[in-house]
Amino acid sequence: MVDAANDAILWQDYKRHETRQAEKTLAFLETIAAAFPHIGREAIRLFVTGSGGAALVPHIGGKFVQEVHAVSLAVEKRYPAVMSVVELGGQDAKIIVFKETPDGKKKIPTMNDKCAGGTGAVIDKIATKLDIAQERLGEMRYAGLTIHPVAGKCGVFAETDINSLQKQGVPAAELLASLFESIVQQNLSVLTRGHTLRPTVLLLGGPNTFIPGLRECWQHHIALMWQERGVALPDPARQTADYVITPENAQYFAALGAVEFGRQEMLDDPGIGCYRGGAALKAHLEQDRAATRTGALPPLVRDSAELAAFRARYALPPWEPAHFAPGEVVEAFLGIDGGSTSTKGVLLGKDQRVLAKAYLLSRGNPIQDTQQIVAELEQAVTGQGARLVILGAATTGYAKDMLRDVLQADVALVETVAHTAACLHYYPGTDVIVDVGGQDIKLIVLKDGRVKDFKLNTQCSAGNGYFLQATAQSFGIAVEDYADTAFTARAMPEFGYGCAVFLQSDIVDFQRQGWKPEEILAGLAAVLPKNIWLYVAQVPNLAVLGQRFVLQGGTQRNLAAVKTQVESGCTSIVANPGRSAARSRPSACGMSMGRRPASSVSMRCARSDTSPRTTRTRAATTARTNACAPSSTSRSVTARRGRRKRRRPTPARLAAACRSRRATGG
Repeated sequence: MVDAANDAILWQDYKRHETRQAEKTLAFLETIAAAFPHIGREAIRLFVTGSGGAALVPHIGGKFVQEVHAVSLAVEKRYPAVMSVVELGGQDAKIIVFKETPDGKKKIPTMNDKCAGGTGAVIDKIATKLDIAQERLGEMRYAGLTIHPVAGKCGVFAETDINSLQKQGVPAAELLASLFESIVQQNLSVLTRGHTLRPTVLLLGGPNTFIPGLRECWQHHIALMWQERGVALPDPARQTADYVITPENAQYFAALGAVEFGRQEMLDDPGIGCYRGGAALKAHLEQDRAATRTGALPPLVRDSAELAAFRARYALPPWEPAHFAPGEVVEAFLGIDGGSTSTKGVLLGKDQRVLAKAYLLSRGNPIQDTQQIVAELEQAVTGQGARLVILGAATTGYAKDMLRDVLQADVALVETVAHTAACLHYYPGTDVIVDVGGQDIKLIVLKDGRVKDFKLNTQCSAGNGYFLQATAQSFGIAVEDYADTAFTARAMPEFGYGCAVFLQSDIVDFQRQGWKPEEILAGLAAVLPKNIWLYVAQVPNLAVLGQRFVLQGGTQRNLAAVKTQVESGCTSIVANPGRSAARSRPSACGMSMGRRPASSVSMRCARSDTSPRTTRTRAATTARTNACAPSSTSRSVTARRGRRKRRRPTPARLAAACRSRRATGG
């Protein structure tokens, strides 16, 4: 809030709206009214900018100002010598280059249009994945840290690279510094459109204001660019960093520019921007806003009876862990799935029965996650007074190779083989495996017990597991409560299928229209089958694939996602897991990959009364593996057969290995 007489800032605040733009705006207006009771509404002129500003003007009055124009006006007024501007927002990135012409300064603005890659939203998403709180982002640095390759073109690609590096044990500080590197390089190479940033450069927007590492990265790369292109500094005696600056109130420049726009327009029209107060906005928020929304679809469930019937048919049955007698020696095989967003583990008996299982959402370090998983599995046995003997171990998932080495496991199994073998063992006669994990969608088409075709999303997370989880968390909803929340929606918006970044943009649009969090979550669940079958598989007619579909992966634990797949046209015959049915959801849904590696080791080791180290043969192993995978993938299963005898993994050894890797920087 600016005094029109002397241009002094009377009030300012910066808050994350957490997708509730209208509510946060109303809170601001009420705070201002309380702070300045002597200023009447008729004395205030309101000028609004930002991605959600246009939707607010009909309720509170005022005049909308385009963002780039607002930022340019603020810069020209407060820093007339500046020649370049870089502003990063939540989903917007802007670069403005000023050039001197005979007619005065000419501004050349560029802005991202269809993708939120290279913006604050990507930083937020990665920080959430790394479990870095917003306060800690203000402590993240760039200078002096090791930089790793991270894609900058798309936020999804960046997240995939970050995920891979994370599974290799790269520290979170280096991951954030690498993300800063990719964002800066992407914006410098794409948004500049061939123009060169000239000194002085202003860094504006929330991310540039509050994240020192991002500012350091801009200064580093702009200095290199000036050196390569021979750009002379106005004063060579000064440091380059003196010409790449973040000014005071950098996060408010768009708002200050909107004020400057209003000041100029009021010279011609004193009545422009009349403020009508917050009453109409408050009434709008309190009433049902469904009438103002577009593209409404029916809810996931019509009534409580339909929901109860669906839960009775598809809810995962309770699982009862095995019971052991005190002093009993329990011989088992260990399977670990180090997935993109979670780690799973199982103990499998010689009779292929699951003795114990554990599931943990990733906390950023796959070794520490696995340490906890192994400890939980061991406790499930030793806690009953029994003694656990591990006969064999195998790993799969994103972190399979690292965990194989740390655990000294027998084999790191390809995910496709693990999924297929588990499904064929527990659900014979399966036609299609639909695995939706944290970042992968895998479709495995089977025929006569062998893999006939395979589809994988190769470049985009396509709105699957981690995207659903991160969206729920952005609304303050735990992923475990996703389905219960989505089922309460009485309508839902219709999302277009495709890239997760585009889906994120759709979320912002629907929020502007007034869609509630539970309705957006329902709509995202509804678009999942389209992403699976149209975006990834490109198979519009599912009947050609078969009759029996088995749903695997952690995302399939979400009943809202299951509901939309049941209704996707795959088949009309469905039943509880384990029954003869066209589509099944395993009772250990999300655990199948963890189950099968242990089973694979078991098939090689458990049939002999002698040491499992001396009885397995390459031929037997290859024969078993080839039953469930193309020959091209079976090589990875047998590649490490000739190595030395490995010690069995225990929580103590895993903890020691974890400490060793941290000490050596691994």
